[in-house]
Amino acid sequence: MEEFIEKDGKKLRFGYTTGSCAAAAAKAAAWMLLTGQKKETISLTTPKGVTLTLAVEDISMGPDRVSCAIRKDSGDDPDVTDGCLIFAEVTAKEELGIAIDGGPGVGRVTKKGLDQSVGNAAINSVPRQMIRENLEEILTLTDSHCGLNVVISVPEGEKLAKQTFNPRLGIVGGISILGTTGIVEPMSEKALIDTIRVELNQRRASGQNYVLLTPGNYGCDFIRAGLALNAEQAVQSSNFIGKTLDICRELGFRGALLVGHIGKLVKIAGGMMNTHSKYGDCRMEILAAHAGIAGLSPEKIGEILQCVACDDALRIIKDAGCFEKTMTGLTEKVMFHLRHRAGEDMEIGTILFSKEYGLLAKSDNAMELIEKITKG
Repeated sequence: MEEFIEKDGKKLRFGYTTGSCAAAAAKAAAWMLLTGQKKETISLTTPKGVTLTLAVEDISMGPDRVSCAIRKDSGDDPDVTDGCLIFAEVTAKEELGIAIDGGPGVGRVTKKGLDQSVGNAAINSVPRQMIRENLEEILTLTDSHCGLNVVISVPEGEKLAKQTFNPRLGIVGGISILGTTGIVEPMSEKALIDTIRVELNQRRASGQNYVLLTPGNYGCDFIRAGLALNAEQAVQSSNFIGKTLDICRELGFRGALLVGHIGKLVKIAGGMMNTHSKYGDCRMEILAAHAGIAGLSPEKIGEILQCVACDDALRIIKDAGCFEKTMTGLTEKVMFHLRHRAGEDMEIGTILFSKEYGLLAKSDNAMELIEKITKG
């Protein structure tokens, strides 16, 4: 695919989703089944309005079945499915209608709260609609009066799924067939936020009223070692703290506890609800300000402003004897901004830690929220 987007001064190429691959493979297989003619390229229009013309691979034609594949191209977006083959096998049936299922390498849903019901193949709604619409087009073009069975499979899917969120979400046996636009936008923040929404929605659908949040792997490690909790309970928000809280409110959670490394959460004290470095790096300025309020000397404040890592700044604050007061003030400011974003109807709390010093500070309600979270 030769469409590009400019991001951070770089020209990045768009790709297409597993959903587009599945729909294209099904369309090509249906055409070959109903016409008896081999087809080596296939075109389809994605929900985004982009028309794709894709090479058809691994064609296998029989009298009552056709199987073929489309190779996934993620463009310049890092994706574990890039380059894998998405297969569709199409067979005819007497009853009208189109039946869609997953074969080897396509995951099966085992928990509530996902796009598909428990027991269904993890082929999401938009890809299912794309498959259905493209097969209906082929039935019309060939003037065929039959139904079609479609089975989507991904030979590498079970192995690839181990590198995705699927095991956490209760999708077993393979990858998901995804996509809402049919197109992969490089470094898409929307895709990450959609993943967070799926996991939160699943927790809510299972009856959870309180949720444990953390930006990433450091937080999961601390939850496991420092709080002796099951890290699998935590939903990873990445840098999207504000968006994650918005989704929590939207889904009706009663409360959330945010556990994070000070390198991320110190930015919240400055009102930054997306903590990615491209939006700014105010860590040392905020730490220096709160340490100054706590009594740190101007000379030591200057040293903090020269620090690169938060642990270096914390060492200066500890040595000066104003650590506890600094952490109290910092946590109050973090809570101020978290409460503002969470709103009045959702209880919010926080725990701050560092890799070197462990637990640094926690909100007054943190332990109470942990108890509510563990009780479900």
